[in-house]
Amino acid sequence: MTETAIDISGYGYEDGDLNPSHDYLVPSVLEILGSLDIVQNQKRIFELGCGNGAVADVLTRQGYQLTGVDVSVQGVEQAQRRHPHLSLQLGSAYDRLADTYGRFPVVISLEVVEHLYDPRAFARTLFDLVEPSGTAIVSTPYHGYWKNLAMALTGRLDHHFTALWDHGHIKFWSIVTLKQLLQEAGFRSIAFRRVGRMPALAKSMIAIATKL
Repeated sequence: MTETAIDISGYGYEDGDLNPSHDYLVPSVLEILGSLDIVQNQKRIFELGCGNGAVADVLTRQGYQLTGVDVSVQGVEQAQRRHPHLSLQLGSAYDRLADTYGRFPVVISLEVVEHLYDPRAFARTLFDLVEPSGTAIVSTPYHGYWKNLAMALTGRLDHHFTALWDHGHIKFWSIVTLKQLLQEAGFRSIAFRRVGRMPALAKSMIAIATKL
């Protein structure tokens, strides 16, 4: 069975709506997009891991042209049912997506990399999808000393590590390790935002990386 044929049963999509994490991710992504000169001239965006299409729908309503893929059969079915105007298809971060879809001035991937067994393959695919001088925007749950300590002291580690969640979080990233992953793939000028709470206890971090 190929990667694109796997339905992520442990990551169910019951509808095409936004989820609570989008309350802090989407406004930050929109702010970042608004700051990129290249997007003002070419509003094409590829979403690597589009889920149920909810974020793609928000960005489309803001004037961006979205193309996206997700490995979840259920997620793409919900996206196509709820958002039939969007160009969202089954696809994997392990596929040669640039050969199929071309390259884009901006590629976003929100809360995806923590689910992947081969994050370096994801980073290579991400890099291939971005045009020269383009931008990748990648979010993942944030980990740092004070947040990790707070979770340990409050007994939240078992809940956070999601060991019993099929296809759940299997990689836990810090700013240092995510930056190294993106640098290995060839990205440069990598900056970070921490979102969702005060920076030391942030829920997620967003990396903004340039392909020179």
